[in-house]
Amino acid sequence: MRTTVTLRTSFPAAVIVACSLLLAGCASNKGAPNTIYDFGSPSVRLFTAATPPVAPLAIAVMDATGPAALDNERMFYRLNYADEKQARTYAGSRWSGTPLDLVTTRIKARLSQAHMKVLSATDAANGVPILRIEIDDFVHAFRSAGESQGQVMLRASVFTDHRLVDQRSFIGNQPAASQDAGGGVAALAASTDQVADEIHAWLLTLNLQGK
Repeated sequence: MRTTVTLRTSFPAAVIVACSLLLAGCASNKGAPNTIYDFGSPSVRLFTAATPPVAPLAIAVMDATGPAALDNERMFYRLNYADEKQARTYAGSRWSGTPLDLVTTRIKARLSQAHMKVLSATDAANGVPILRIEIDDFVHAFRSAGESQGQVMLRASVFTDHRLVDQRSFIGNQPAASQDAGGGVAALAASTDQVADEIHAWLLTLNLQGK
């Protein structure tokens, strides 16, 4: 009888210990930290040797605007070969800031590297051209299971004294070296650099100094 009682009381205790370990394991998995990404330091390969203009263009760059999905830190990818209308998010990977903020900061850095005087909205004086950016798409897009690219689509508008000078759409597409979150981050950074450099070239054609 004593042996039987001992077995009956020890079995539930073992179950309790096992359940406790299982729950602890689940809790630790739930609390696993995200991998946080940003664009890294901007490349200076295009502008290091450029000769600064005699009178650098001053321009106020407004914060980029875009869809609500780009106003948070989630990282999106799209399987165009399966369903191009479905945006998916990388589990366990996030941006350090919103894509709207990352693109704004990157474009400002690239224009500054190109010897432009980049001002904020609060620093802009009367008559200083204003650059507005509206982002339409910012995603790691997969053409197939083994091929993908960072895709950035935006519209840039230039105003002086509340008058539209010009507007143009830009698309940046750069291939990803790996088909994962890290590969998408590098491709999106390169695509944003591509767009920023094209915006710089476009601004130079507008003769804004004389506006």
